[in-house]
Amino acid sequence: QVQLQESGPGLVRPSQTLSLTCTVSGYSITANFVAWGWFRQPPGKDLEWVGAITTDGSTYYSPSLESRTSISEDTSKNVFSLQLSSVTPEDTAVYYCARRGSDWGPWGSDREISQYDYWGQGTQVTVSS
Repeated sequence: QVQLQESGPGLVRPSQTLSLTCTVSGYSITANFVAWGWFRQPPGKDLEWVGAITTDGSTYYSPSLESRTSISEDTSKNVFSLQLSSVTPEDTAVYYCARRGSDWGPWGSDREISQYDYWGQGTQVTVSS
């Protein structure tokens, strides 16, 4: 059974870097034809795609966040990670990691959310001084 679990600090100071890790169990992140992504949901707003990484290490980011976002993977630990730099209170959200059932585009379209089949439970990240 595929399981994903987000972990990381629940509180980040403004201007610092938000770092989250997604631990995957029951499935190898190096398996073909899938990708691994991050989403977030700010309070009172819709779920927003942040970006994704494929098994060959290719990354794709939301244009609105691309300049501040980095997604990486550690295949030895079967985890992938998100870093979001220069955070502001507007980055406060519940962050989710998920498995994408395909590794081909388009990326970030209106159908992006529907491409994901396994999700973590989400982790609250608050940006505040």
